[in-house]
Amino acid sequence: LAIGPEQKILSRVSAGIIWVAALLAAMLSMDRLFETDYDDGSLDLLVLAPHPIEILVLAKVLAHWLTTGLPLIIISPLLGIFLHMQPNGLWVMILSLLLGTPVLSLIGSIGAALTLGSRRSGVLISLLILPLFIPVLIFGVSAVDAALMDLPVRPQLLLLGALFLGAFALSPWASAAALRQAVE
Repeated sequence: LAIGPEQKILSRVSAGIIWVAALLAAMLSMDRLFETDYDDGSLDLLVLAPHPIEILVLAKVLAHWLTTGLPLIIISPLLGIFLHMQPNGLWVMILSLLLGTPVLSLIGSIGAALTLGSRRSGVLISLLILPLFIPVLIFGVSAVDAALMDLPVRPQLLLLGALFLGAFALSPWASAAALRQAVE
């Protein structure tokens, strides 16, 4: 509503709008990622279980991504059409969201584990993880912008892939360490 109905303007900002929607979808539910397990005491049992807690973290992150990231990826072509995005940008949008939204869930799990048990954890999580989400947002939007300008998108997508692999390698262990600390 604030932008107006002009097709040129909507087309220019469509990638940013969809990526901000992905960011907000990931952040709004992040504070409840481990909270229910912590409140009912099942997290204590999971930490003491013989299997690694990192697997639990990956399962929780996968469930978070399936409920926040995947639905947005599925409807992103429709949103792109509504916002007058050119067809060559739609495929790059889907690919960048496929690479970027899991990173949002993985990094967010660290913030959720660090703020477990604190009051107003939603605000604290936002302060902790929002600076780490900015590179994902920048590379995701710039990949779509490059596609819309008929420039190569490979560098941005490779950087998003590198962010995904780095977050996938480090996030479960960092989250597990924070969960062990919260339980003690």
